[in-house]
Amino acid sequence: METTWRWILLAAIAPIAWGSTYVVTAQLLPADAPLWGSVLRALPAGLVLLALPTADGRRLPRGAWWWRSAVLGVLTVGAFFVLIYLAAQLLPSSIASMLMALSPAAMMLLAWPLLRERPHVLPLAGAVLGFIGVALMLATGSAAANPLGVLASLAAMGMSAVGFVLTKRWASGIAPRSVTAWQLTAGGIAIIPVAVLVEGAPPALTTTQLLGFGYVTFVATALAYVAWFTALRRLPAGAVGLVGLLNPVTGVGLGALIAGESFTGLQVVGMALVIAGILLGQPLARRGRGGRLAP
Repeated sequence: METTWRWILLAAIAPIAWGSTYVVTAQLLPADAPLWGSVLRALPAGLVLLALPTADGRRLPRGAWWWRSAVLGVLTVGAFFVLIYLAAQLLPSSIASMLMALSPAAMMLLAWPLLRERPHVLPLAGAVLGFIGVALMLATGSAAANPLGVLASLAAMGMSAVGFVLTKRWASGIAPRSVTAWQLTAGGIAIIPVAVLVEGAPPALTTTQLLGFGYVTFVATALAYVAWFTALRRLPAGAVGLVGLLNPVTGVGLGALIAGESFTGLQVVGMALVIAGILLGQPLARRGRGGRLAP
């Protein structure tokens, strides 16, 4: 039981860090260079992880992992970061992070055919409870949702869900830090030509912006992705996806505390339901009622 809780807590690092990026992006990072912003977030994180020694001694991809890294890099990093950056500029942090809360359902559906992880009753109930909580938080928002921002968030959610499930399927026997480094590096490199064509030279950054990029690069990217992929190896994809609901909880909380966004009693109730849904969908809950754990 202690081991399971350890992986759950490790997984929680990622959505909490990701939820914080909405406020950091909106408050500290340049709004007119989303492509270079994505490069500066992904590529340094990937190169730092690539330079660190790994338990399996594998620094560079081998064989099929060259094309797999490119595919996963686009799904979970390249296109994903650009869309998230765009959504953060077009939507309040609360709405942007709540739309990403659809990811657990997408991961459960994808894990069934790709990983043979059949959804169980409690995770599905946890997802429903979490979605009700998200709906309560979203319904109380006072700001209008920009349609382009909504589309960007939904596209990012779908791409990341596919990428996460494929990573779990393909990465057996490979150190999570290696898989993370390859995806971040490939994703960052993939954005550079587009950034040059669309935005020209990299933007000149102020000290405040450099500090903002330092946080999103090394905490909300390098650390968060390693934690997420490590937990994804140890827990069912659906359970990890539900932990991802901490993303909107973090986004709403920080949006209210830092950005002065709306925060009401109904949002507090919504947060409580989200957390209850996360706990209900974890393997420990099924073990407690005598159910068989997912593989």
